[in-house]
Formats: sequence, C-alpha cells, structure tokens
Amino acid sequence: MIKFPENFLWGAATAAYQVEGNNIHSDWWPWEEKAGKERSGAACAHYELYEQDFDLAKSLHHNAHRFSIEWARIEPEEGKFSQDELNHYLQVLLALRARGIEPIVTLHHFTNPVWLSEPGGWENKKSAAYFTRYCDFVVRGLARHVRYWITINEPTIYVSHAFLFGVWPPQSKSFLRMRRAEKNMLAAHIQAYRLIHKIYKALQIPKPFVSISQHMMALVPCSLDWKNRFAAFLRQKLFNESYLDTFARHKTLDFIGVNYYSRQLVDLKKWGLRNLVADVCESNHHPAPQNALGWAIYPEGLYQVLVKLKKYHLPVMITENGICTSDDAQRWQFLKDHLKNIHRAIGEGIPVTGYLYWSLLDNFEWDKGFGPRFGLIDIDYQTQKRTVRESAKKFGRICETHTLE
Repeated sequence: MIKFPENFLWGAATAAYQVEGNNIHSDWWPWEEKAGKERSGAACAHYELYEQDFDLAKSLHHNAHRFSIEWARIEPEEGKFSQDELNHYLQVLLALRARGIEPIVTLHHFTNPVWLSEPGGWENKKSAAYFTRYCDFVVRGLARHVRYWITINEPTIYVSHAFLFGVWPPQSKSFLRMRRAEKNMLAAHIQAYRLIHKIYKALQIPKPFVSISQHMMALVPCSLDWKNRFAAFLRQKLFNESYLDTFARHKTLDFIGVNYYSRQLVDLKKWGLRNLVADVCESNHHPAPQNALGWAIYPEGLYQVLVKLKKYHLPVMITENGICTSDDAQRWQFLKDHLKNIHRAIGEGIPVTGYLYWSLLDNFEWDKGFGPRFGLIDIDYQTQKRTVRESAKKFGRICETHTLE
C-alpha cells in the first residue's frame, strides 16, 4: 500500500479553448478555418456547463482543479476589458470554492486574442507589456479567491510549435522568430510574477504561489555511448531546464509546475547542431506501449524528471500528466504507474505537492481535433452528455484516501 501526504492536492486540469467552446476572439478560431482543421466549435460547452463538471469532479473526490482564463474573452479588443467575462471567471472560482476544490489558475494556455496575433503576436516587442496589463486586470479582480497562479503553460511547446515547426498559428518555420517570441515570453513571466506578488501585498492577502507549467520529457540515451549521453544532457539543459534556470536566477518561481507525458530516445546519427537537438532512435531498440497519438508510455521517466528538479529546492506540482486512449484499462494502468513513480520521488525528498491528471474532460486537442480522448470523463460531442469512466472512479478512491493499493 502506498500512502501520499494528507495535504496532497488531487485533481485534473482543463484549458479554456479546449473545453469552453466559441472562443471567437482567439487566434485559433479563424486559423482553424484558414488551415482547414477540425473546428473547435462548442467544444465541451464547459463555459455553460462548468458547475455540472465541477459536481462530477467533487463526486470523484478531487480537491484541486486547474483551469485557464481565455485572454481573448477578457480583452476582445486591445485595451478594452470585459467586466462581464471577469465576473464569469469569478463565478467559476466561487463554484470551485463552494465544492471545496482548490483552483489553480492559468493565465495563458496557447491561445492569444486576434488583435495581438495580427501584429506579430509574441514576436511583438510590446507583447510582454500587453500580457502584464491583462494579468493586472484579472489578478486584481480574482486575487482573493486564488492561491496558485500559472502565468504561462508550456512556453517551450508554444514557441516551438508556432514559430519553429510551423504546426500552430502563425505557422512560422524560423529559428530567429522563435527566439524573439521566446525572449518576450520569458520577460512576460518575470513581469507577471512580480506584478502578482505586488498586487497581493497591496491587498494585504497572504503571498500567492506563482509558476509556469513546464513541459518536460524524459531524455533517455538509446545506448550509453558518450555521444548519446552528451546529446541527452544537452537537451535536458535546453528543453527541460533553460527556462527554469532563467526564472530561478530572477527569483520568479514559488514552485515548479511539471507537465509530463513521454520520453525521447536520444540516438545521434552524426555530429551537427540539428542532430544534437533532434535525432531520435528509429529502430525500436527499447519498445514501449504507446498512447493513441503514438507517444511512448514511460512512467519511470516522471521519476527521472522529478529527481533532476531537486537542485532548485522548490515544491513541485504535477500540473499535467495523462493519456489519450480508447482503452480505459490502459488509462488506469497509466495512472497507477505514474503515481508509483511520484511516490518514489517523494520518498527521495522531492517535495511534490499535488497531481493533476490531464484532462478532466475529453476535449479539443489543438491541431489533432476531437479524436484523442484524454478525459477522465467521456464527452459525447453531439449531445454534450458526460459519462464518468471507470478509471476516473478508481482514481477518485485514491483522491479520497490518499492511498494507492
């Protein structure tokens, strides 16, 4: 029997654009049509049905829930802020609090207002200032109900997918453009962190906990020759730690939010910058089960990631970890195996404070559309009927007892 700390946070996560529906002022809305992608449309209608969804979370004994605020709802036109939309998110917070569920609030989860994306989005020198202004409006309005803030979700994934690989809007394939966006995002977090703490101090509220959610992979050398080990070390520094190092230097992390899904098998074909950062094993040397998107399921990688975070001397929260699969037994196995590895890390002195499964609901999986099923709760997109999966009930028993049998 595995026992977790009594004050451990248990729950699941969502992102506004993926579940709310009809975020018509966001840059993804026109892009879906322009790029010929599946339309997000009403998504899970969570904007209207959030209380029903939180009732389900409460019935599953969740004591925490991560959600995001849609910037484009709050500021649909540059400099014009919507008090009505802020009030909506206040009601979302109050609904969570009424059910004894701790909110973890994300301020940016991949989407931008159209007005920001048109003049260059995060490449725009003013983007950090725009983001900080938006944060000021939101945080002042909601601070009394929030202890945990995530400023930016997975900045490394956002800049790489939007500005380097070209699979998300604005579909750029430019290293220089990516670096410009990255620089502005780093500045945005640092400014937002300081602003949030300043607001809490002015309002005489106990200090908040502010972080980012950092996408982290287990970077595993395919063979133990020194080339692969060096490439894995380099990628760890570049992809997993570089942002954390910057924020740690500026003292702008109160905890570390970790999003973990998979591993990368590092197998260098030849020397070269692109090879060092991108070559992976293509020979199936270390086979692993996969999720519906073909990502390797590698639970021990979460332990490996957590151990490497010990040097930061900060609490860690798993802000995303989940599987898309049509096999619910596989989902339950995934959950159990990852929780065992978290418990192992806790036993070695890593201060893990919570676990948020991705996702509470099946949802719109960005450029992949509605096909991948990540949810603890099944969504019938035709009727918006919610059905709690068996894995969710079993996870609920862990949430209730803090114990994994």
